[in-house]
Amino acid sequence: MYTKDGTSYFIVDAHVALWDARPENQRNVHGKQFIDCFYDYHRNLSPESELWTYEEYLYQGGERFMKDLFEDGYVDHAIFQPARLGEFYVDGFGQTEEAWALTQANPGKLTYNHNFDPRNGEAGLDQLRADAERFGLKGVKLYTAEWHGDSRGYRLDDDWTRRYLEVCREVGIRNIHVHKGPTIRPLDRDAFDVADVDHVATDFTDLNFVVEHCGLPRLEDFCWIATQEPNVHAGLAVAMPFMFTRPKYFGQILGELLYWVGEDRIQFSSDYALWTPRWLVESFVDFEIPEELTEYPALTENQKRKILGLNAAAMYDIEVPAHLRVADADETATGPRGADRVADDLVGA
Repeated sequence: MYTKDGTSYFIVDAHVALWDARPENQRNVHGKQFIDCFYDYHRNLSPESELWTYEEYLYQGGERFMKDLFEDGYVDHAIFQPARLGEFYVDGFGQTEEAWALTQANPGKLTYNHNFDPRNGEAGLDQLRADAERFGLKGVKLYTAEWHGDSRGYRLDDDWTRRYLEVCREVGIRNIHVHKGPTIRPLDRDAFDVADVDHVATDFTDLNFVVEHCGLPRLEDFCWIATQEPNVHAGLAVAMPFMFTRPKYFGQILGELLYWVGEDRIQFSSDYALWTPRWLVESFVDFEIPEELTEYPALTENQKRKILGLNAAAMYDIEVPAHLRVADADETATGPRGADRVADDLVGA
């Protein structure tokens, strides 16, 4: 929990990971390229006071993870969103067993999401069912640009991916988190395109599609999709640090998301260990839309409370103390479809 000027915020860090990118786990040069790209993001978008050395960036471990999030970082609950990247790392990039052990030891603080790759075919469907049972999965994290043999990516609307989404329905996985953001070397930019989100969101209306990194640098494409598809949500991972380096740019990102998508479908995340949550939470609570961006209204306290934790808590059925909740109310209509929704409501009345 974070408190500032008498207001308390329930914090859900909706996108965290435990990774191992040490040389002994790198399968090839691409493993080094990947973590080096991560470190460039960290180094270029962080305040000097928050910079880590390269060596400590390669691997953090559970003890430091718990301290950075729950002792120092104000986090009440965090959700693992692991990436496998088996073509680059011997034992995978995200550390399943270590993350799962932490989740079992701290069930009130951690939720473990897993992953699947539709290119694993029938065997992968059986594995998904087994993983769902073992981990009690409510969500999965997908990397559509992940390499798999000769393949350098897949689409959400591929036939095989649809079969996996049908199994998600079958086993109770309702939250599909998809990396649709900046390219990470050596992955291909086009494999992170957001267009395929539109197809599956329409066909699987009972699933939530959380577009991590809110589609950056394809924010406009994402917003036009998300305003039409009420089961599409925006994850702020990677966007958050621009509060420090490019506050006007971050104001535009947040202003557009609030206009098109709405305050109930935006989720805070630190993307740990790219960044730690403490300074991001503090900065977001203090953040105001720059005055020169006159097309956007001022941020409200309740909008910040929803984004920092209440939205993800609702999605994952995380208990929020009564005094930290926001009173139920219809969200203000947003975007070009907002006016239609209001008109429809008036006609219905």
